[in-house]
Amino acid sequence: MISLRFLFLSGFDTLNRESGEISFLTINRVESLSSTTNPYFDRAKSQTSLQEKIELAIPGFHGYKEKELRRESDKLIRNQIYQKLSDAESQAKDTYRSLVNQGANDSWDDTDHLLARLDRVMERINHSEYGYAGFFDVTKVKEPDLDRMMNYDMQLIQMADTVSTAIQALKDSVDNNRLPEAKGKVGDAMKAVDALENAYNGRKQIIVGVQ
Repeated sequence: MISLRFLFLSGFDTLNRESGEISFLTINRVESLSSTTNPYFDRAKSQTSLQEKIELAIPGFHGYKEKELRRESDKLIRNQIYQKLSDAESQAKDTYRSLVNQGANDSWDDTDHLLARLDRVMERINHSEYGYAGFFDVTKVKEPDLDRMMNYDMQLIQMADTVSTAIQALKDSVDNNRLPEAKGKVGDAMKAVDALENAYNGRKQIIVGVQ
C-alpha cells in the first residue's frame, strides 16, 4: 500500500520509497502524454477516424496504404461519387420534364444546361484513368500523402452530396408549384456541379504529385 506519509509529502507523483509503488497520478500523467501530446498518436488517430468515415460511406474501401488495393480504393471512391451524381441526374431529368409540361421555358432551358454539365462531369469521373501515376506503383506512400488523398476524397464525397441536395431542392420547388423559385434553384445546382468539377480536376494533381 502507498503510505499516508508518502501521499502527503510527495504530491502523489513520485515513487514511494517505502512501498516501491507508483502513484495513480503519475500513471495518469504518463497516459496523458501518450494520448494528448504525442503528434504521431494524433496523426494516426486522425487518419484512422477519417478512413473509418469513408469506410462507412463506401463498403469495401480499405484506404491507400496497401499498394495492391490502391486502384480498387480509387475505383470505389469514383463509383460512389458517380452513383450519387447519377441519382441526382435522374431527379434533374424528372424536373426537366415537369418544367416542359408546365411551359416554364426559362427554367427548363437552364435545367437542360444543368443536365449537360452534370453528364460531362459524370463521364469524366467514370472514365478517369491514372495508370501512369506513381501513386499506384510506389511501394509505400508517405503519411502526409495518405492524409491528403483521404481528405480530398472525403471532400469530394461531401461535394457530391451538395449537388444532390441542390437538385433535390430544385425538384421540390417544381413539384410544389413554386416555379418562381426554380430559376434560382437551377443556379444553385449549377454552382454545386461546377465546384465539384473543379475539385475533381484538382484530385488528379494530388495523385500525380505522389511519387
